[in-house]
Amino acid sequence: MAALAVVFAIAILAHCSAVVAAAAADPATADTRNFTIPSPRSTTTTNKGPVTYVFGDSMSDVGNNNYFPMSLAKSNYPWYGIDYPGREATGRFTNGKTIGDYMADKFGVPSPPPFLSLSLAGKDVLGGVNFASGGAGILNETGVYFVQYLSFDEQITCFETVKKAMIAKIGKEAAEAAVNAALFQIGLGSNDYINNFLQPFMADGTTYTHDQFIRLLITTLDRQLKRLYGLGARKVVFNGLAPLGCIPSQRVRSTDGKCLGKVNAYAVQFNAAAKKLLDGMNAKLPGAQMALADCYSVVMELIEHPDKHGFTTAHTSCCNVDTEVGGLCLPNTRPCRDRSTFVFWDAYHTSDAANKVIADRLWAGMMASAGHGGGASAPPSVGASSPAPAPFPSEDY
Repeated sequence: MAALAVVFAIAILAHCSAVVAAAAADPATADTRNFTIPSPRSTTTTNKGPVTYVFGDSMSDVGNNNYFPMSLAKSNYPWYGIDYPGREATGRFTNGKTIGDYMADKFGVPSPPPFLSLSLAGKDVLGGVNFASGGAGILNETGVYFVQYLSFDEQITCFETVKKAMIAKIGKEAAEAAVNAALFQIGLGSNDYINNFLQPFMADGTTYTHDQFIRLLITTLDRQLKRLYGLGARKVVFNGLAPLGCIPSQRVRSTDGKCLGKVNAYAVQFNAAAKKLLDGMNAKLPGAQMALADCYSVVMELIEHPDKHGFTTAHTSCCNVDTEVGGLCLPNTRPCRDRSTFVFWDAYHTSDAANKVIADRLWAGMMASAGHGGGASAPPSVGASSPAPAPFPSEDY
């Protein structure tokens, strides 16, 4: 928790230096007049918080897949977006805002736009960018049956394109400073289980034991994070997996309608391995500030005690599509009447109301840690403490 607070704090402070560097390189494109450091009490949209780059899957996608005509992972149709400003189906896989949208609100910055909507010749490349794509996973083979999407490796290549455009715009030194100061938010891994390892028709589930599979995931993630580091990423927040065994599409596979304990154990094991990886990178890579956000405990709290947060239903989806092929809230479905009382919107994704609570809890945990003077040596996580991880092999990942 403390280390995650440090990552955010350093990103905010470093952003000031990057703005100054950009102004020196190109005064016409850099505005330093209204810079303020966001705080829990001051997070209006006039603040200039850290530039944020978002990488991820459908939990973070804000419209990139809209640009793929053959993609099977889209949500740019009703009833998605019914509670988004203007009731617009933007390509977000929920009825309103994503967790990332709410976190951007707290930083006092606009939610980063989808990469595929940008003009690389304009000022767009100097602000935050969202590269997330529905269907993506850590592994390139994850999500192949969605046909068109951006894998994590492809998302990193897109970021590389943005950085080259930044260099052309403001020069190499200023671009490097801006990227070093930026906050990198990464949320991946769910599809590697839900749409890969746990699917009988995908090879990975039959080729690998779970211990072998998690080693493959962590080895691949290690390479990808080092690639981002080589491109200038220093402040990275990696979202740990939520309790995947409790999402509606998995609950329906149980005989009693309860969470699948084995799948939850997989998530806990992955999170432990990811934290170990991030800790190792912080120790070995100069300037690296990488932290794990404990989404598992935050989401599990909503599932086990929904009433504490204003919800009534956490076991099924608002759109009642738990057993439907695809599990999405298609135009021919009928959403629940009071969407604010459901934790899950469809068979896979949390609702707008839940996303707000999750963002609130992650933010509160970070701020509480920062207020108590937590140092970088503390565990890089936020939120309530995760349950003890399931045993996994002792080999270094």
